[in-house]
Amino acid sequence: MLPRIHDARAWTAATIDDRAAWYYPLTDACKAAFEEFRRHPPTFMLPEKTRAAIAESLQPVRRALEQGRGFAIIEAPNLSAPDATLLCWIVGQGLGRPFAQNVQGTMLYDVRDTGASLAEGARFSVTSYESSFHTDNSFGADVLDYVGLLCLQVAKSGGRSQVLSGYAVHNQLAAEPDVLATLYRAFHVEHRGGEGKAVQVPIFQASGDELLVRYLRYWIEAGHAKVGEPLTAAQVRALDALDACLNRPDLRVEFDLKPGDMYFINNRWTLHNRTAFEDHAEPERRRHLVRLWLQKP
Repeated sequence: MLPRIHDARAWTAATIDDRAAWYYPLTDACKAAFEEFRRHPPTFMLPEKTRAAIAESLQPVRRALEQGRGFAIIEAPNLSAPDATLLCWIVGQGLGRPFAQNVQGTMLYDVRDTGASLAEGARFSVTSYESSFHTDNSFGADVLDYVGLLCLQVAKSGGRSQVLSGYAVHNQLAAEPDVLATLYRAFHVEHRGGEGKAVQVPIFQASGDELLVRYLRYWIEAGHAKVGEPLTAAQVRALDALDACLNRPDLRVEFDLKPGDMYFINNRWTLHNRTAFEDHAEPERRRHLVRLWLQKP
């Protein structure tokens, strides 16, 4: 079990660095690659030399993701949707290798309300519901290192981004060792997009001073229902204690993305949420983000 961590990764709303430091300018290497591939987009991965140059220019972002607050926002010009998406694809490859987000092999996933229902098997990302604090791909076989979210359009109201540190939450729960021990044991988690299967994974795992968090409560409850194994009293108590921490305003920060913002999150130990939103009536004005999943090189 992980000991209490008190470095920059375990920030709270009172100890996180200044809000202005969360934002990073688009680097010259990213701009150059964008201009190079704007007319002739790459079929998949960028050339190794280009990726290396972009990766070097993004070292401050990587340090923030790995050793600091665990998230960063890169500000870019407000481009057309195709150009902004290409730019996000280029920037993302400076941080990691993209991988598929569903069984169809989608690499760039549209996050917008389609009117789909959770009860009918949809993911939160295609609804207007509040998602609750979670990590992406909590049911996946592969560990997802980073989530990238490109903002193309904002909602009429709502849809705020919220984020908190899993290390800070873990520190709080250390006062309840029985709860923490339960969260280190496997739960059944429904695999959305995986033919309704359920996998068994713990919420917390630790290696040295590194924490791995995999959590979205809805998938856990659905997974236990799927296999016909109700959550035990101890599991419910542990999940309630975890959610109580996740819902504490003093542990989280929140902000509004604007068109052109590229928001990158360390998905191994930060948890993020998007509040419920009301959309515009006009289809072209409705909230639209593009999501990119990345593994560290």
